[in-house]
Amino acid sequence: MNLNEHHQSPQKRNITQMMVAHGVNLTKQRRIIADVLFERNQHVTADQLFDLVKQTGSRVSKATVYNTLGLFARKGLVREIFIDASRTFYDSNNSHHHHFYNVDTGDLIDIKDRLAAHFIEQDLPEGTSMDVVDLVVRVRNIKS
Repeated sequence: MNLNEHHQSPQKRNITQMMVAHGVNLTKQRRIIADVLFERNQHVTADQLFDLVKQTGSRVSKATVYNTLGLFARKGLVREIFIDASRTFYDSNNSHHHHFYNVDTGDLIDIKDRLAAHFIEQDLPEGTSMDVVDLVVRVRNIKS
């Protein structure tokens, strides 16, 4: 542990260890982005994360946020959740789970139940096995 790590909070030390374990060179800007992204389990777009980083008073460019999220996804630190060609969320909760996407509000919500994979297994083509299921269920608000 270097001197800087000794003075970090346990949460910041965990983030540092996680980055090193995944082979990420921890620059000052990546550290700022990681601190905001991993402060809790959340789903954010790159633009949303950029706004959250700005709210901390840190000066990080939008391009750096996009590039850092791409790096974190390639290194397995976050999951990319593709909604459509123009919207991608980044999930700081790396455990395998599915999502509801509310088309009306733009919210991405974790599905708590893991039954979805069970139902898909019943309809697999003969001679195949399931590898990974990433399920995003699109929902709409009920109009009364």
